[in-house]
Amino acid sequence: MAVVFYRRTTEELLSARPFSTREETMMSNQPALTDIWPSLPLDAWQETYATLHMWTQIIGKIRLAQTPWINHSWHIPLYLTVRGLTTSTIPYGSRIFQIDFDFIDHELLIQTSEGARRAIALYPRSVADFYQTVMETLRELDLHITINTKPNEVPDPIRFEQDETHAAYDADYANRCWRVLLQSDRVFREFRSHFSGKVSPVHFFWGSFDLAVTRFSGRSAPEHPGGVPNLPDAVAQEAYSQEVSSAGFWPGAGLSYPAFYSYAYPEPDGFKQATIRPDAAFYSQELGEFILPYDAVREAESPDQMLLEFLQSTYEAAAKFGNWNQEELKQLTFKSQLHP
Repeated sequence: MAVVFYRRTTEELLSARPFSTREETMMSNQPALTDIWPSLPLDAWQETYATLHMWTQIIGKIRLAQTPWINHSWHIPLYLTVRGLTTSTIPYGSRIFQIDFDFIDHELLIQTSEGARRAIALYPRSVADFYQTVMETLRELDLHITINTKPNEVPDPIRFEQDETHAAYDADYANRCWRVLLQSDRVFREFRSHFSGKVSPVHFFWGSFDLAVTRFSGRSAPEHPGGVPNLPDAVAQEAYSQEVSSAGFWPGAGLSYPAFYSYAYPEPDGFKQATIRPDAAFYSQELGEFILPYDAVREAESPDQMLLEFLQSTYEAAAKFGNWNQEELKQLTFKSQLHP
């Protein structure tokens, strides 16, 4: 196996397509673009969104309780799969288990390295009921785990065992949300691959219910002020202890519609005035970040290219106005070639 690398220009990155036009035409079994990037109006599933947010927090906190700390809280997120979201493997002494949301068959799977498997149905049920069922199932598998039942990063939190308020589950919209996350994950991974500095995995943070990817300048940042609802300031301060350019997707928190976002911390002078692509993107003074409405991407002739333009141009603005050492952080693409 020989590994060959070459530098890929921004123009090449933005013009890259996963398939040629002819190949796309031939792949008749593929869904239409509107199905690949499904409609996700916030008002149509807001109650399901709120309930699912709490369900993912329960599962995320189980991973948090059992996993060694990694900088920037990288030990706690969930990850996209071909069927939903996963914790990935979680240690329990010398045993290993994993928890997966399946948004095709609509069930939560708990599996162990010994071969045990339990399925919990996903349907309209309260957070309290879901929490009780999950914890009982873990105990059946001899996994005795305790979590902090107070939700994070939400105003007016209700402890999981007391939450009878959030009890909605629209299977269609849960599936749509997952499909949007899945496609976003795919494009974020492409964007992530063109950076030679420190960069996060593409991961789903259950505290804020968003998919994110973060690039680092390699320099320390001023102390973050904290103030995130129901999150210890020390956690936010450690997460933002280095200069970052971060981008992601969320289904509508802070807005009335789903959107992609991008911000820099600390935000350098001139960043908010930068010219960002595409034209549909704008800087939100209220949120302190650039916003690209999801529907603009969904309805674009080339959703991938539009999203990559947004990710690339906002990163370039952060790097330019933040005086990042772009020479050391040149974007590289590695190709593997087999030789006889």
